Amino acid sequence: MCGIAGYIGRNIIAEDTLRTALGLMKNRGPDHQAFCVFEEQDNRVYLLHSRLSIIDLDERSHQPFTIGDVSIVFNGEIYNYLELRAELEKKGIIFRTSSDTEVLLQCYRQYGEQCVERFEGMWSFAIYDSRSKKLFLSRDRFAEKPLYYRVTRDGIYFGSEIKFIRSLSLVPLVVNERHLLRYLVNGYKALYKTSDTFFEDVGYLPYATNMTINKDLDIHMQRYWSPVFAERQMSLEESIEGTRYWLRESVKIRLRSDVPLAFCLSGGVDSASLASIAAKEFGCNVKTFSIVDSDERYNEYHNIKATIDDLDCEHTIIEISSDNIFDRLTKLVMYHDSPVSTISYFVHSFLSEAISEGGFRVAMSGTAADELFTGYYDHFNLHLYEMRNAHDYPELLRDWERHIGPIVRNPYLKNHRLYFENQAIRDHIYLENDVFAGYLKEGFKEAFAEEDYCPSLLRNRMLNELFHESIPVILQEDDLNSMFYSVENRSPYLDSRLFNFAYSVPVRYLIRNGYGKNVLREAMSGILNEQVRTDRKKVGFNASINSIIDFRNKEVREYLLEDSKVFDLVKRERIEEAMCNKLMPNSYSKFMFNFINSKIFLEVQDRS
Repeated sequence: MCGIAGYIGRNIIAEDTLRTALGLMKNRGPDHQAFCVFEEQDNRVYLLHSRLSIIDLDERSHQPFTIGDVSIVFNGEIYNYLELRAELEKKGIIFRTSSDTEVLLQCYRQYGEQCVERFEGMWSFAIYDSRSKKLFLSRDRFAEKPLYYRVTRDGIYFGSEIKFIRSLSLVPLVVNERHLLRYLVNGYKALYKTSDTFFEDVGYLPYATNMTINKDLDIHMQRYWSPVFAERQMSLEESIEGTRYWLRESVKIRLRSDVPLAFCLSGGVDSASLASIAAKEFGCNVKTFSIVDSDERYNEYHNIKATIDDLDCEHTIIEISSDNIFDRLTKLVMYHDSPVSTISYFVHSFLSEAISEGGFRVAMSGTAADELFTGYYDHFNLHLYEMRNAHDYPELLRDWERHIGPIVRNPYLKNHRLYFENQAIRDHIYLENDVFAGYLKEGFKEAFAEEDYCPSLLRNRMLNELFHESIPVILQEDDLNSMFYSVENRSPYLDSRLFNFAYSVPVRYLIRNGYGKNVLREAMSGILNEQVRTDRKKVGFNASINSIIDFRNKEVREYLLEDSKVFDLVKRERIEEAMCNKLMPNSYSKFMFNFINSKIFLEVQDRS
């Protein structure tokens, strides 16, 4: 896990500017920083790298890394590098390191741009090929590793973080106010519906996409992989066995590390399954880190302790602190080059900090199990719709009425026939966005939209969550929070082989007996402790805004209502009214958190 940046074009970048940019990259890679320069007729190519050593800690694996006429800067991990290396050695290729970086570059030399189709991992990288005079950039299938770019008249800048691009170009960036309003009104699930970022003229490479830039600075983008739902005929037992096999295989290769590795542990099935597989299937000495919120709605200590006791593992429990809350948020916003997307990922920063202080450089998290196996309350409504003609529909409905209906809070999802009446309804996703639009000085309205991947209403919703709504935001926040503390985050559920299998499982198996993630739960039988495996409560990695901010505090109120650029966009009196709401509904809590982050973000930009 590292930081990368660079440029191709006609400009000359001074060495002082390059070293300033490398200085900004030290969080992502504290172990080594370097750059290289190529001059090709009218163009220059700059590759910058900052290394967090994870595989092959020797200096021989420092980057930029060159073999013959090709050089690479690489951020991420190619988890199947040992298998790929063995294949290449059979072809007579000799390696000088034991790194995945060298394997990646040799695969490019052997297979060209199609090499990415062979990789199982997470990556963003840039390869300069002096033979063809082209720059080749790529991002992994699920967009786990970030890659931003900016096209100018004289060339193209790229980097793992936007601040690297700003530093190299020496040009101030302009805030994208429309994207900020989108965040305020529609929330985090709207952030990856377009190609926008929080800055004008800065884009990001989409998931599973290659970008090539030739000597004429022409840009060509190509999607090298597309997600598909292809339901196969299989029994429930086959779906369970396949899930167990591929999740086990995914965890196995993600345990490859030359530095200590930790597990993020919540009270849910997702993360507890990973820690349990590592401990019980592979004999790992598992060490876990958990957040405990004093708000009973989000407190999962009972389940966390069940997993800790079952695995008899070393563990660290972190309690959320409200001390210096705005200072901490400001530091995060500055590092993120954006507002922090959700309360959950402000809280997540405490986890990353503790993992780093514990001496760990790699952390495993349970990201994306909900999107592979069902995990959200609307999935139950969608499943009922899809199973409306099944012989056991009355039983499924009874399960919903007993286990889901009584606990779901979203008013739309209390209607089990929600999708029977309107298959296109998505009002529960941007809940009360019309109310929050009224908080703005000038209205903002943007209709909900989603991609059409497949005819299955449930699976299509899950694919949109995976590639355009929930997961892109989680991955961005995971990456930035982890990198702020020089920790690499790994997500075993984001394995292409596991994905392909999970998206071949028949829809009818996904929810049974009132349980979401039915196939995953059954696959973990005998591995995951029964208390967590059979717990129906859906908490997720979350926290209450009241656990971190006291709106009754006079200093807090004065800070939030002081003169600020945010009030060019938002009505001050509406914020004052919202702070007086003692029983702040969940949607209002989210809006207030977004408002606070927007305020800080705009103020930080004024100072930069």
